[in-house]
Amino acid sequence: MKRIKFVLINPTSATRRVQAGGRARGSRFLRYSMLSSLCVAASMPPYVETKIIDEEVEPIDFEVDADVIGISFMTYNAPRAYEIADRFRHEKGKPVIFGGYHPTFMPEEASQHADAVCIGEAEGNVLQMMEDFATGTLKQFYRSEPVNLTGLPRPNPALIRKKDYAPVDVLQATRGCSYQCNFCSVSAFHHHRFRTRPVAEVIDELKSIGRYVLFIDDSITGDQEYARQLFTEMIPLGKRWFSQCNIGIADDEKLLHLASRSGSQGLFIGFETLAEAGLRSWKKRANLGKDYLAAVRKIHAAGIGICAAFVFGSDADTPDVFERTLEFLLEANVETLQATRLTPFPGTPLFAELDRQGRIFDKDWSHYDFDHVVFEPLHMRRETLDTGVAWVLRQFHTRRRVTRRVLKSLQYLNPVIVLGGVLPINLGWRHRLAVEGNLRQGATIVV
Repeated sequence: MKRIKFVLINPTSATRRVQAGGRARGSRFLRYSMLSSLCVAASMPPYVETKIIDEEVEPIDFEVDADVIGISFMTYNAPRAYEIADRFRHEKGKPVIFGGYHPTFMPEEASQHADAVCIGEAEGNVLQMMEDFATGTLKQFYRSEPVNLTGLPRPNPALIRKKDYAPVDVLQATRGCSYQCNFCSVSAFHHHRFRTRPVAEVIDELKSIGRYVLFIDDSITGDQEYARQLFTEMIPLGKRWFSQCNIGIADDEKLLHLASRSGSQGLFIGFETLAEAGLRSWKKRANLGKDYLAAVRKIHAAGIGICAAFVFGSDADTPDVFERTLEFLLEANVETLQATRLTPFPGTPLFAELDRQGRIFDKDWSHYDFDHVVFEPLHMRRETLDTGVAWVLRQFHTRRRVTRRVLKSLQYLNPVIVLGGVLPINLGWRHRLAVEGNLRQGATIVV
């Protein structure tokens, strides 16, 4: 089979894009590994040579030596992806294949700018796609069900510049989510299914990488029996790891203890909202009835830090939600924060519901980046939602509060993690907010 040169591009917004001769913007601690692209490359047949380009760290060379261009993107990058694809197709005569979340949910739209669209996980499509490309029979659409994670080829980290990303090695033990939260594109993409890799394969891969590890999992404790086995077998490895997980870990003393003993240093947890009515409206049942403050204290007592994810704009939210949430974050001493505006992504039940109600006023996909309000909130003005989120981020990241948070976390977290992770992430957020203008003193809540 003739060798095929495949260039896989990850586009990004203009504010994060590297221009020719420029350098990556912002802190690398807020930029994580390209594991999904590495997995695509690892799944390619042996006659395909893959090059990965991430627009956040290097500009696109439109003169690149390639037989076929791949572009993987989420909704907010769709306009840029279409721009790149149109240029490669019309100016350079290069065929283009799309993949990722947005093409999966909007394949007909995406197909107007591409020669083929990968719908679903790439591992289930790439072999046939490359074979068809090689024989000149590339089809318009390729569909894949969620793949079996047993025996997946191991990604090659040499395909990216590791120095441009957070200083951890990455891998995946599980994929998907069995919950049906109506705002979540991850759950919809994976057909609400949760899958696991064989523990032996995960342990084998862990033995081949460095001490600091980031699991790019949607919920590493989605199957608690699996998590217990994995954590137990990780204990002798002496790793220091981070992942995303459900708040329910705080209710399982044994599982939390095993996570700590196996080296867990930080967990990304979707608290989403303080309002039970908001959780119910989003079908976030796993969080109902939870005492968030007690959960945080249990996790901290186990020596594990928390990145708290909060989403603002549910139909239960009123303008006082911002101050109430900030009070909780400060009292709990949550180490890092992801605060976003509710975004109804295409392909989710939330998008269909709000669209049916006529509440989505903006379908410029570039605004579906968590930084814009694209729908009409029920109990506040759209300007209130927008400035309220900016206010929470600004207040959480004042110099005084960052200093206090870091000093307090030294009482229960590993100092290496605090100074090498918690502090740089907080400073990275301060830099991003300053660039975006959200640190200015005039950034208040508009009511």
